[in-house]
Amino acid sequence: MTVNFRPASRDDVAAVVALLADDMLGKGREGTELAPYLAAFDSMQGEGANLLVVGTVGDTVVACYQITFISGLSLTAARRAQIEGVRVAGHLRGQRIGEALIADAEARARAAGCTLMQFTTNKSRAQAHRFYDRLGFTPSHIGYKKSL
Repeated sequence: MTVNFRPASRDDVAAVVALLADDMLGKGREGTELAPYLAAFDSMQGEGANLLVVGTVGDTVVACYQITFISGLSLTAARRAQIEGVRVAGHLRGQRIGEALIADAEARARAAGCTLMQFTTNKSRAQAHRFYDRLGFTPSHIGYKKSL
């Protein structure tokens, strides 16, 4: 199965929201009203360094991730790629689509001049942790979040 990755369009937002909800955590935290997601997508489009990427098989969205490029001063002014919302359709997990997705994100990060890719993952996602370990990521930091 060949998955093609491309920047998402506004027309892809509903499919991405469905992927976000098709998850043990997402089903309890994602909404059904599309308007806030469309507004967020429009904001992301205006930010320039914030990209939603979809993976497609034919015309069907089967995977997604968000990548944000962050310039900073630490680590000798390293530019970072922050990855969020990594999802593969539930019925297609285990078919190496996730590996292709991360490879696509890494290629985009390198092309943007990043020297580091980073993300957070929920503590309860043990299977995802094994996946990221296998791809060479190191759980080197502790992430904190605070709802506002």
